[in-house]
Amino acid sequence: MASSVSSAASEPEHNTKEKEVEAENATTTGAVAEDEDTGAQVAPIVKLEEVAVTTGEEDEDSLLDLKAKLYRFDKEGNQWKERGVGTVKLLKHKKSAKVRLVFRQSKTLKICANHLVLPTINVQEHHGNDKSCLWHAADFADGELKDELFCIRFPSVENCKNFKETVEEVAESQGRKEDSEDAADAAAGHLEKLSVGDTKTEEKEKEELPVAAKEVSETIADKAKEDGEKKVETAADEAKEDGEKKDEPASSA
Repeated sequence: MASSVSSAASEPEHNTKEKEVEAENATTTGAVAEDEDTGAQVAPIVKLEEVAVTTGEEDEDSLLDLKAKLYRFDKEGNQWKERGVGTVKLLKHKKSAKVRLVFRQSKTLKICANHLVLPTINVQEHHGNDKSCLWHAADFADGELKDELFCIRFPSVENCKNFKETVEEVAESQGRKEDSEDAADAAAGHLEKLSVGDTKTEEKEKEELPVAAKEVSETIADKAKEDGEKKVETAADEAKEDGEKKDEPASSA
C-alpha cells in the first residue's frame, strides 16, 4: 500500500519534468527557426548617402606622424593637465610652405594643439624624463590664440629625439625663408623707389618740354612780328620817297 502511494506521488513529478523539457525544446526550435536565413531582402527605410569628410589637411604634406600623450600647463591651478592621447603631426602647406603642429586625440580626432612652427620656437628636453619635451607656442586649438606651455611624452626615446630634431630643422628652415622674404621685400622697395624717381623725372621732363616749346614759339612769333614791322616800315619809306620824287618840278632844259 505504501509503495503504491509513493509511485503515485512520483508520477506527477516525472510528468512535470517531461513537460518542462518539451517546452524548452519547443522554445529552442522556435529560436533556431527565427535565426534561419530565409534569403529575403528587405529594402532600408532610410537611404543614407555617402558624405565626403574633410580634415583640413588636404592641402598639406605630412613631415612627421608619431603617437604620443600631450599635456598643457594650467597657470591658474599651477599644475599639468592631460590634453589627450593621440598623434602629433607636422604638416607643411603645399603653396605657402608654412608648417604647423597638430595634435589629435585617437578616438574622437579632437584637436588638442594647433599652431605654426615659427623660427622662435624652442623645444627643450624634460629633465628627468628622456621621453618628454617642453615648448611654448601661441596655440589656436580652442578657437582663440593663447600662449600655452606644452609637454609631450612619447613611447620611446627615439621618437622623442626624432620629434625634437624635426621641429628644430623646420624652425631653422622657416627662419631662412623669412630672411629671404625680407631681402626680397627690401629689394622690391628699392626698385619701387627707383621707379618712382624715374617717373617723377619723366614727368618733370614732360612738363618742361611744353614750356620750352612755348618759349621757342613765342621767340619765333616775336621775330616774325619784328620782321613784318620792318618790312612795313621799309615799304612805307620807299613809297614816301617815290612820292616825293614825283612831286619835285621838272628841271628846265
